[in-house]
Amino acid sequence: MTDILSRRLFIAGAAAVAATPALAQRRRGSSAAIVNPLVRQRADAQVFRHTDGWYYLTGSVPEYDRLVLRRSRTIAGLSTAREAVLWRHPASGPMSGFLWAPELHWIDGKWIMYFAAGPSGGGEDVFRIRTYAITCDGPDPMTGTWSVLGQLQLPWDSFNLDSTSFVHRGTRYLSWAQREPGIETNSNLYLAPLATPLTLAAKPTRLTVPTLPWEIRGYKVAEAPALLARNGRLFLTYSASATDARYCLGMLIARDDADIMDPAAWTKSPVPVMKTSAEHKIFGPGHNSFTVDERGRDMLVFHARDYEKINGDPLLDPNRHTRVQPIRYNAAGVPQFDPPVANGPLR
Repeated sequence: MTDILSRRLFIAGAAAVAATPALAQRRRGSSAAIVNPLVRQRADAQVFRHTDGWYYLTGSVPEYDRLVLRRSRTIAGLSTAREAVLWRHPASGPMSGFLWAPELHWIDGKWIMYFAAGPSGGGEDVFRIRTYAITCDGPDPMTGTWSVLGQLQLPWDSFNLDSTSFVHRGTRYLSWAQREPGIETNSNLYLAPLATPLTLAAKPTRLTVPTLPWEIRGYKVAEAPALLARNGRLFLTYSASATDARYCLGMLIARDDADIMDPAAWTKSPVPVMKTSAEHKIFGPGHNSFTVDERGRDMLVFHARDYEKINGDPLLDPNRHTRVQPIRYNAAGVPQFDPPVANGPLR
């Protein structure tokens, strides 16, 4: 998401369908019916399983002009679920340009969707990317009315995006990516407790700056944080480098009982935890989220392309597709994401 502009039929008869196990299972909506890509042309993918039993999916659309949401009782069902448009950008003003990376949360009994936006008009103004939120007036996010809640209030008025929120030991936190004045990177990762959905309760902590070779290919990027809490530890994944085939996932690890506002409590992976798989023809995996499937398995949700060559700006190429695959854990309880799996039924 960081390299904005400047960097930034299947035909078959009924008998054939019935004879194809994967497609028949997919139509029934079983967990084994997941076929990758799960949803085409939805980047910055988030799948959120709410306490109401529904899976919700949102992501950036290729036109970058609206915020969307779909839901299903199964992950596989998200592929064909009806998609609602929650909000469209206005004709003018600070949110009239591209809309990036929406993420849905249930906070204090209300639906909140964070997203990043900039003004229309071109030129340098397109770089005025800031984080905003919309909120729903009722309990059903698919049928309720959504309106703008406001802008996220941060210490610096600078490029920021990719906000995610989580609760740890009774405190709700926000993590996001931002360009900090005085640091020559495109974006770093930050963390702070929340006072309200749009205000911080304390000074933010800078968790990491992109410095390793795999974090700075094309651009110096650490963005799109996502938290997985398992096995007595917190695993914070993030995306690095340019949004083409060089895009990849890194990870920070902290003990569950550590002071997570202390940067020293976090250890960075020395190498990417997921990167392009030329063998499987999946390129530039990144901007992930986590969910649990109907069988209780931890699942990694991310976007990637199924070709390497891109004409023009990567962010104007529409084919970053939402993908899902299981997470393994090693003997030490650390998640292993494996290479991105090839297109087709998920085994």
